[in-house]
Amino acid sequence: MDSIFILLMVLIMIASILLVIIVMAQNPKGGGLSSTFGGASSAQFGVQRTNDFMEKATWTLGGTIIVLILLSVVITGKPSATAPVQTPAKKEAPAKQSSAPASATTPVQTPAPTK
Repeated sequence: MDSIFILLMVLIMIASILLVIIVMAQNPKGGGLSSTFGGASSAQFGVQRTNDFMEKATWTLGGTIIVLILLSVVITGKPSATAPVQTPAKKEAPAKQSSAPASATTPVQTPAPTK
């Protein structure tokens, strides 16, 4: 179970880093990576496809991160619906008395009360 959690965390980190790279490559005014390759006009061939790809990649990576996080919570979550099982406390065994008669030199020990 622990290796699945580590695998999911690594996948989440990779997807998060890719999402940061994709978002940083975009320009808020519509330029960004598409203006680097095709100029400022989005009417040229291929530029609109780059914008579409960047937008689809952003949404896909965001959705992937959400799904991976939910999957990790479901897989690694521990059920809390069952009540905890209480085991009875162990009782101390009474002290063994020797077969020899008790004398004044060997007092009988009584067990201490448990709390």
